[in-house]
Amino acid sequence: MSGTTPVALPETWPVWAADPAWTAIDLLSDVHLHADMPRTFAAWRDHLLHTPAQAVLMLGDLFEVWVGDDARHSGFEAQCLAVLQQASARRVLAFLPGNRDFLVGDALLAEAGMQRLADPTVLQAWGQRWLLSHGDALCLADTEYQRFRTLVRGASWQAGFLGQPLAERQAQARAMRDASAARQASQTAADWGEVDHPAAAQWLAAADATALIHGHTHRPGRHALPGGGVRHVLGDWDFDHGPAPRARILRLTRDGLHTLDLGA
Repeated sequence: MSGTTPVALPETWPVWAADPAWTAIDLLSDVHLHADMPRTFAAWRDHLLHTPAQAVLMLGDLFEVWVGDDARHSGFEAQCLAVLQQASARRVLAFLPGNRDFLVGDALLAEAGMQRLADPTVLQAWGQRWLLSHGDALCLADTEYQRFRTLVRGASWQAGFLGQPLAERQAQARAMRDASAARQASQTAADWGEVDHPAAAQWLAAADATALIHGHTHRPGRHALPGGGVRHVLGDWDFDHGPAPRARILRLTRDGLHTLDLGA
């Protein structure tokens, strides 16, 4: 695998089964909701409330940052919660954590009416099996990030971080966001982490699935994998910067997977 450490295989493959009576499931990721991006928030709110899909599965980085569920009742976080509550009264919502919002907890999910998805999860729909992931666990060449991911996903680090006052966590999150923006500005797209194809193929084979759907890389597209599998990459959302808005999602129906460009 390009000289990287082999990817770990989950002990079990959780299965999320769709209602066979449904006609559509929307899959999205990397919305990166933040108070500084009001048009992106509005586009996400409108889609969540008005999509014809019976379920919306959000595969990580829904939030630009999430510092703990105790933030959910004030400011911008409260606005997001209100939208989720309205949407979950109309359709099924499910959430899979990303690298920006892995601290989303049971309190937010319960109040928002969202189901939790493990990373990875098998989506079973209309006689097919699709493997869902945020995607960052498969970016094996970025060894620095993988070490960081292991650290912050650990119970000890999370207990220490969440034990700090909310204002202190928010200040740390702002500093980390600024550092991340500066790092991205100094890089080209080629420098960003990419999914390891042999590892992705290994996941698919072990999960008895033929296609992987993920986000994280911000490079929407379709890629063939070793062994005949396929990976479909979701796009990120941004209606506040640049010359043209972007928000590419995937809609799964009985007929297969369809790409929707909400920014067009």
